[in-house]
Amino acid sequence: MPILDKTNKADIERYNNFVRNSKFSNVTQDISWSSVKKDWENEQIYIEKDGEIVGAMSLLIRKGLGGFSMLYAPKGPVCDINDLETVQNLISEVDIIAKKYNAFMLRFDPEAIYDKDLENKYFKLGYKVRNIGFDQNSLIQPRYNMILYMDKYTEDELLESFNSKTRYNIRLASRKGVKVNYYDSEEALKIFYELYEITAGRNKIGMRPYSYFENMLNAFGERLRIYITEHEGDYLSAAISINYADKVWYIYGASSNVKRNLMPNYIMQWEMIKWAKEVGANKYDFGGVFELNNEDGLFRFKEGFCNKDGVTEFIGEIDKVYKPSIYYAFTTLVPKVQEFRKKINKRG
Repeated sequence: MPILDKTNKADIERYNNFVRNSKFSNVTQDISWSSVKKDWENEQIYIEKDGEIVGAMSLLIRKGLGGFSMLYAPKGPVCDINDLETVQNLISEVDIIAKKYNAFMLRFDPEAIYDKDLENKYFKLGYKVRNIGFDQNSLIQPRYNMILYMDKYTEDELLESFNSKTRYNIRLASRKGVKVNYYDSEEALKIFYELYEITAGRNKIGMRPYSYFENMLNAFGERLRIYITEHEGDYLSAAISINYADKVWYIYGASSNVKRNLMPNYIMQWEMIKWAKEVGANKYDFGGVFELNNEDGLFRFKEGFCNKDGVTEFIGEIDKVYKPSIYYAFTTLVPKVQEFRKKINKRG
């Protein structure tokens, strides 16, 4: 059955084995991610060839006003996005889910390098492709990621690839006695969350509830680490990273308002990068950036580590529209509401 039967343990194990061993996999396509996003419903679909799974897609489902639903496959599907036949066969199974949940759209945003020819192929198949010209209020995830490609380099070579200011800050933190430790405990998560609250208040950004991170910790166990920096009894910064497939993903970071001059975030990132190297990851993913602008602190920080390879540009969001009028309202009104909320938050 192409729709995963989650009451069948053998089917779940078979599905998980495919997803977790595919070179096209991503942590957000793992079934465990759906247990992090508990405020969404979820379904998993797959297709087979000669009795073997060859493609899969995990769907998050959000019901909205009027009884319509949005289907979202974060960083999906688990197959070669250039293999249009496999993708189309997967989408034909998604169509069944779309009817079940009265969906107005399906959205997927694969980690595929931007390619104009590939974009045109999806346009010709009737999909909407959202990338150039869409701002951060219009996209679920940034199209630009800072990724450190590590497979060909030693640890020393990686350090030398950072820009000089980044190397200096890592060494400064070490000289000043900033300590970095990692944990996978509830106690460490509470420390992270306290720093996360401070960060959100300082930067005037929205917050995830504590339960979201608790779900993440429970879902990924030993694949997840909580890194915390400390100096003379003060917690200075913290981060959550996940080791999955061929990369370690730095997913959330936080910092206090004290001793920022000790550059704790730099040495913390370096320790997480070393972990990625230890486990044989090919990539260390710093996550997305919306602005390619040295005036933007987040971009400047991440770019210092990815000095050699620069920005990785993904293809963006690919949408299949089931109900055009609802889709139009969603893609035009929602960004305006988000922009309005950000302006209010900044004023506050």
